[in-house]
Amino acid sequence: MNNWLIPDWPAPVGVKACVTTRTGGVSLAPFDSLNLGDHVEDSLEAVLENRRRLTEAFDIQPAWLRQVHGVDVVEADPGRTAKADGSWSSTPGIACTAMTADCLPALFCNRAGTRVAAAHAGWRGLAAGVLEAAFERLDAEPADVLVWLGPAIGPQAFEVGPEVREAFIQQLPTTVEAFVPSRNPGKFMADIYQLARLRLAARGVTAVYGGGFCTVTDPRFFSYRRSPRTGRFASLIWLER
Repeated sequence: MNNWLIPDWPAPVGVKACVTTRTGGVSLAPFDSLNLGDHVEDSLEAVLENRRRLTEAFDIQPAWLRQVHGVDVVEADPGRTAKADGSWSSTPGIACTAMTADCLPALFCNRAGTRVAAAHAGWRGLAAGVLEAAFERLDAEPADVLVWLGPAIGPQAFEVGPEVREAFIQQLPTTVEAFVPSRNPGKFMADIYQLARLRLAARGVTAVYGGGFCTVTDPRFFSYRRSPRTGRFASLIWLER
């Protein structure tokens, strides 16, 4: 298996991105093996070695975040672990980083290839506007923004309650199409990729790529819903040095 997934999207020359998988690291089960999360009870020594391998493989400085399912998007700074759910950068070699294990990672860049951003979006962050906040940090017109949606829980696995559906529909009525009734009465199956596309489209951002993954059923990725005691993989985007 490959240790990395490289996004297939028409990003400008000089914009680089990757998604890590479970392979290529030193963590032991159930965090095997390339766990990058330092908050999941894995050995800190193993996590630091896994992060070192990632940094060395791409010659980057990842800016790690302490994600809280909010909407703060900060300037990427490898020297500190900011409490935020997104970051942006215009400095070559500094990688905006989103760690996930079912939530949606979204990577952003402008068509000029001068600024990038990454966002972590669980349903709460998505409903609160974290993708819109990341878009705004690019300081670009909607038509000049490209987005790639990374591996997240798929629509066949994401069952939610009526309160989740209402949280989206009250803000944007068109998101009703991203929910279908579940086999369990009163529950719905949600398409997080469609929700992201609809919310971005409402801001005029339509060059959206990626999607189509399911972390729950794809063994390449960590999944909290599949196994609550698990690691985290990362989606990263940066400007080439």
